[in-house]
Amino acid sequence: MVADYVIVGAGSAGCAMAYRLTEAGKRVTVIEFGGSDFGPFIQMPGALSYPMNMPVYDWGLKSEPEPHLGGRVLATPRGKVIGGSSSINGMVYVRGHAKDYDTWADMGASGWSYADVLPYFKRMEHSHGGEGAEWRGQNGPLHITRGPRDNPLFNAFIEAGAAAGYPVTQDYNGRQQEGFGPMEATIWKGRRWSAANAYLKPAMKTGNLQVVRGLARRVVIENGRAVGVEVDTKSGRQVIRAGAEVILAASSINSPKLLMLSGIGPAAHLKEHGIAVVADRPGVGANLQDHMEIYMQFQATQPITLYKYWNLLGKAWVGANWLFLGRGPGTSNQFEACGFIRSRAGVEYPDIQYHFLPIAVRYDGKAAAGGHGFQVHVGPMRSKSRGSVTLRSDRPEDAPVIRFNYMSDPEDWVDFRACVRLTREIFAQDPMAQYVKQEIQPGAGVQSDDEIDAFIREHAESAYHPCGTARMGRRDDPMAVVDPECRVIGVEGLRLADSSIFPQVTNGNLNGPSIMTGEKAADHILGRQPLAPLNNEPWINPAWATAQR
Repeated sequence: MVADYVIVGAGSAGCAMAYRLTEAGKRVTVIEFGGSDFGPFIQMPGALSYPMNMPVYDWGLKSEPEPHLGGRVLATPRGKVIGGSSSINGMVYVRGHAKDYDTWADMGASGWSYADVLPYFKRMEHSHGGEGAEWRGQNGPLHITRGPRDNPLFNAFIEAGAAAGYPVTQDYNGRQQEGFGPMEATIWKGRRWSAANAYLKPAMKTGNLQVVRGLARRVVIENGRAVGVEVDTKSGRQVIRAGAEVILAASSINSPKLLMLSGIGPAAHLKEHGIAVVADRPGVGANLQDHMEIYMQFQATQPITLYKYWNLLGKAWVGANWLFLGRGPGTSNQFEACGFIRSRAGVEYPDIQYHFLPIAVRYDGKAAAGGHGFQVHVGPMRSKSRGSVTLRSDRPEDAPVIRFNYMSDPEDWVDFRACVRLTREIFAQDPMAQYVKQEIQPGAGVQSDDEIDAFIREHAESAYHPCGTARMGRRDDPMAVVDPECRVIGVEGLRLADSSIFPQVTNGNLNGPSIMTGEKAADHILGRQPLAPLNNEPWINPAWATAQR
C-alpha cells in the first residue's frame, strides 16, 4: 500500500498521530527501528529500572563529557521499541503547568497557549481519580491512575509538605499544580499503559496502519517537497513513499539528526559532513533542554520500605504476584506521592519538582547502602542552560553528538542549592522526621554552598526529559524549525511533532506533553479546525510575589 502519511517513530507523539489519522480513514505507515514491547520487563510497572538499561529496548545514547559536571558522561536513554520512551519511562504523568504553554505562545507558538492545549489533554485522557470533567478527560485512550499509597511513607511525605507550610493539591494535573499530593501514572489494570497500548495497537486494528521495522536514513525530498523516507529494512534499502506528507516523531535526539541527514539544518554544519543543503535552518539541533535531579536519600527508622523485596526471593515473589494474580508492588511504579513548589518569592509558579520513592535506590537498580531507606528525586524545572544535538558523521547508523551543557548557567546552581535546603526542611517536619534515621546522601556533613555544589557536580543525573531541538515558532523566526502547525519551515510536505518542537521544557515529566503534541498535530495534519479553547482559570499562589510558600 502507498500510505497517505509516513510517520517516523512509534513513540509517544507518533502513536497518537497514527491513531487519529487512521481513525479519520487515512492510510498510515509507521517506521520504527525497535521491536515488540511484549514481556514482563516493559509491561510490569514495578520493573521500570530494567527496560531503560536493556540494549534491546534502549538506543544506549550518551552525552559528551559535561564540562560543568566534572567531565562526566551521562546516559541519555531513548526508547527503541514500539511506544518509544513511553515503553521504558517511569510512567509518571504530568501535563505541565498552565503557564508553560502560555510561555510557548509568547515565544511564537501561537495557538499553543494553555487554553488551546487543555482540550487536547482532555481528549487524550481517561482519568481515574482526577479533579472531574471540567479539568480532566474521562473518555480518552490514555488511562491515568493513582497508586494505592498503601505505604505510610507516601502520606507522611505529603503531610510533611503541608507541615512545612506548602499547599496540598488533590490534582496537580487539574486546576492547581502547586503543592504536595498523590502522583499520577500511565498505568492501567496493573500494566504499563504506554502509547503503544493506548494508541498504536488500537490503530493497527483499523486495517489502515502498517508498521515497518527499519532504520530511517533520510527524508527523500524532490523539488523542495518531502515525498518519502529512505529506510534500511531486513530486506534491504527502500524508499517508503507518502501520498500526502512525511511526519517525523523520532525523539528530540533523533528527529533533528534525521532533519540534518536530509539536508535541513545549519548550512555550515551540513557542509562539514558533505550533505547538500535543502533548507538552512540554524535552529535544528539547537536549544536542547532537559531536567536534572539529585536523589536525596534517607535511612529509615522502621523496616517498612521496599528494601524487603530487594533480594532474589523478594523479586521473584513480586514478579509472580504481578504475573499470576495481577496484584502487589509490581502493579505500581512506586512513584505515588509528589510535590511542586516555588524556590523563592517572586517565582510565579512552581520551579521545583519532587518524586517520592519508598526505597533508596539508583535508576540503574543498584540499592543504596544502609538497607531500609527512602528517597526523593528533586531538581529545578526551568534551567536556563542550553545544549545541542549535532551530527557525528553523515552515516545514519552513527549516534549524534549530544551536548547538554548542563549547569552552564550560574542560576542553575542557586536553584539546585535551594532544592537541597528546602528538601531537608521538609524531611525535618514531624510527619516525616519520625521515619528518618539519618541522611544518606548528600549527608549531614554537606552544608556550605561549595559542599552542595561539589555534591551536585558529582551526583546530579538527567531526569531524561530532553526536548527543544527543533523548536516551534513564527515562520519569520530564523531559529524556529517548525511553524505552529508543525510544518517544517523551508520544505513542503514535511512535519515534525514530538518533544523536539517544545520552545521551552514544561514543568514535570514529558510523556504527557509529547502525546498532547501528537494529538494536536493530528488535527493540523488533517486540516481540521482545532478544538475550541477552554478558558479555565488555573490557580496561581496569590502571594507568589512576596512569599515562597
